[in-house]
Amino acid sequence: MPPRSPYDNLVHPRTVKKPVPQVEAEKDLVVEDPSSGFVGAVVRCEKDVVHLEDRFGKVRGYPLGPGFWVDGRPVVLVRPKHAVASAPTRSASGSTYVANARARVAREGRIYVEGKHDAELVEKVWGHDLRIEGVVVEPLHGVDDLPAIVRDFRPASGRRLGVLVDHLVKGSKESRIADQITGEHALVVGHPFIDIWQAVKPSVVGIKAWPTVPKGEDWKTGVCKRLGWEDDTGYVWAQRILARVRTWTDLEPTLIGRVEELIDFVTTD
Repeated sequence: MPPRSPYDNLVHPRTVKKPVPQVEAEKDLVVEDPSSGFVGAVVRCEKDVVHLEDRFGKVRGYPLGPGFWVDGRPVVLVRPKHAVASAPTRSASGSTYVANARARVAREGRIYVEGKHDAELVEKVWGHDLRIEGVVVEPLHGVDDLPAIVRDFRPASGRRLGVLVDHLVKGSKESRIADQITGEHALVVGHPFIDIWQAVKPSVVGIKAWPTVPKGEDWKTGVCKRLGWEDDTGYVWAQRILARVRTWTDLEPTLIGRVEELIDFVTTD
């Protein structure tokens, strides 16, 4: 082989990819989210979330990290170094955090969600709100059990029942059951996702999109197979998905709206 040239490892400076600079999310810093076009000034920065306010007074929360522009250039937003650790002002759901508050005695009203994973996700994001309001969330092990649960529960004024159902689309079995049950003191709402996993934004778990799994194949198993994840769906949920969820901004708006609707419903006396 010919001798290696001393110039082989030289790279022209213009071909070297420069790292994206880190910028501290200081108050009043003007930031743009290019994916949505939202431009706003930093009004506060929490542990993992920065809140931006546009010129119309609208405030949005975003996870700190890459994906922002400042002065027309891409940057990575980081928490200001001088920020002093203090009690949170906002809960994971974006509501006002009530420090040192004791959980309210549980209401008679209940919220049922379809499965253990659904219950764990609701608890992680809305747990503070639920304790303040005294709302208990229980897992529903299959929508077919819902009519019997409603009959036993006997919804009434001051004893409202809210239910969150997976894959609630028009014409489905789930939608027909929901229509039978929903009334003055019982409300069934749902999201369009096949499974609650899909309600977590793909970017949060480090993927571009949730893969398509053919009908008839177990969806969770199919997702793990196509992404090269472990075949233990319980482990995948706990370590790869739920562990990465920090606040409501990590979830799809469709789910956020439905959960907030149920909390409002069961807490209305």
